Amino acid sequence: MKAIQITKPFEIGIIDKEIPTPKEGEALLRVLYCGICGADVASYTGNQPFTTYPRIPGHEFSAQIVEVPENDKGFKKGDIITCNPYFNCGECYACKRGIVNACYDNQTMGVQRDGSFQEYITMPLERLIDGKGLSAKELALIEPFSISAHALSRAEVKEGDNLLIMGAGPIGLFALIKAKAMGARVAIADLMECRLELAEKFGADCIINNKVDDFKEKCNEFTSGNGFDICVEACGAPVTFLSCIEEASHGANIILIGNGKKETTFLHSIILKKELNIFGSRNAFTKDFEELIELVSTKDTDILSMISGVYDVENAKDAFDSLANNDGSLAKLLIKFSDGE
Repeated sequence: MKAIQITKPFEIGIIDKEIPTPKEGEALLRVLYCGICGADVASYTGNQPFTTYPRIPGHEFSAQIVEVPENDKGFKKGDIITCNPYFNCGECYACKRGIVNACYDNQTMGVQRDGSFQEYITMPLERLIDGKGLSAKELALIEPFSISAHALSRAEVKEGDNLLIMGAGPIGLFALIKAKAMGARVAIADLMECRLELAEKFGADCIINNKVDDFKEKCNEFTSGNGFDICVEACGAPVTFLSCIEEASHGANIILIGNGKKETTFLHSIILKKELNIFGSRNAFTKDFEELIELVSTKDTDILSMISGVYDVENAKDAFDSLANNDGSLAKLLIKFSDGE
């Protein structure tokens, strides 16, 4: 079978390897579509500290069951599914408390272990997630969607809450979709007009172009000067985190999704003054995947608009190069391995 492998930074190619044999309690899956995550791009560019080489990337995917043992979950050959790609040890303090998404020895597919960018993979039965009739392309988007949904679950989002999202990349846009489904009034800020147009399509109540708009004025107008009940940082940049602190109301919740690479300096007394709650967020739970599949299948939620392009396996390097040099106009790119039977 074919697999896409990063041998070292900026070197990626197609290799041949044996189709894996499932162990007891595992299913054999034919991979259909894979999304390229920011972590995959970081592995490609050499900016992912947890990646060792050579590495097969990928953890956003849909697949078709080829072989599956008898099970009480109803999975059968031919089913179109997705999977939870975060492997946890089950023994650390976090796992024992049920915080398996933040396992001390977390191994995410495509980062700490080989991932889904190959024609066939095996997965433990407990990691299979019923696709509920969603298309293979939609299911390949559920994992990044789950990152945003899990983040919003860290704080209580209530109907009518004023919620600010800093960053309208894929994770920020998925947070927007979920927040709207939870009944929040959402303002979203970014520097790219094309991203904000997509945000408007996904139901944003207020879009703020930080290149041309007066950010503070628009925030004050949206919240009647009261500040936001919830602020979501989806960029990982110091300035956007500081904007969240500044625009948060007293007693507000701030949720950090963006994976920052620079230190942020600020006077922490403002956190005390406003009595802010600041939440980190990592990975997601299987229940997050399941809830989103239900949301997409029952609501008129066109998450396929998030896809900027689909590449064949042979053109994977072009896809990675496009994202490595992304000017912000690209959202999700998918690699097509198969359409299934």
